[in-house]
Amino acid sequence: MFSIGEFAGLGRVSVRMLRHYDAIGLLRPAQVDPHSGYRFYTAAQLRLLNRVTALKDLGFSLQQVQTLIDEKVDTQELRGMLRLRRAELAARMEQDTARLAQVDARLRMIESEGHMDTGDVILKTVPALRVATLGATATSYDDPTSITENLSPLYPRLMELMEKHGVPMTGAPIAYYVPAPTGPGDETVAVHAAFPIGDGPVPDDAGFDVVVLPPVDQAATAVHHGSMSEAFRTGQRLANWIDDNGYRADGPGFAVEVYLDCPPGDFDKWVTEMQVPVKTATD
Repeated sequence: MFSIGEFAGLGRVSVRMLRHYDAIGLLRPAQVDPHSGYRFYTAAQLRLLNRVTALKDLGFSLQQVQTLIDEKVDTQELRGMLRLRRAELAARMEQDTARLAQVDARLRMIESEGHMDTGDVILKTVPALRVATLGATATSYDDPTSITENLSPLYPRLMELMEKHGVPMTGAPIAYYVPAPTGPGDETVAVHAAFPIGDGPVPDDAGFDVVVLPPVDQAATAVHHGSMSEAFRTGQRLANWIDDNGYRADGPGFAVEVYLDCPPGDFDKWVTEMQVPVKTATD
């Protein structure tokens, strides 16, 4: 038998919490001294305490925990619930890490305001380009997490389909974006992964689309170095150059991204050309 303090230490909970569990009938002590009122627990009760703690960590209220305990959730089912919760927490941590990186990058950009060099922006003509493409829908263009989650899986799938049908890629991977609102105030955007493919034949049932990206008479272009989660830094350079040189965006302002060098998993070493179609402010 263990005192309430010893049992709390073994179970890694507080004495106050054990008293509360006793009060609501969730985990009663194995024995209570009739004279002192001291509570005592057995080692076997740690199993129940572990289940209570696990279910709380899954987000269940104590009332719901009581119901699940009464229904005698078996070990296999509880293990499955915990694995699902673990996957949810891991995904949330990944999203929070990405958001933290975004905040740090925004802070660095704010600190450099007034000192941003736009000398590396080049105005050029972009010829028409035939591409194989797959698309998906993201919540908005300014949500990098949604963009990445929807865009990234498209490339390996597209490569697999192209290889299956013997369609060779003839240039660097491309991403382009098209507004796809479903109603007022909706900022959803269609994201497209694409590979240039030249003029060769493509089966009708290839599983991907073949489109010709139209030529762009004038595009403000700049090379972005590093992760695309910080692409807004280069986007800001482009915006400054466009404004300073008497141009304006020709269209929604979404940049076409040409991935010149993208080592797998080493996002800090990525090299990407960003192209924004422009026209003179007087047009």
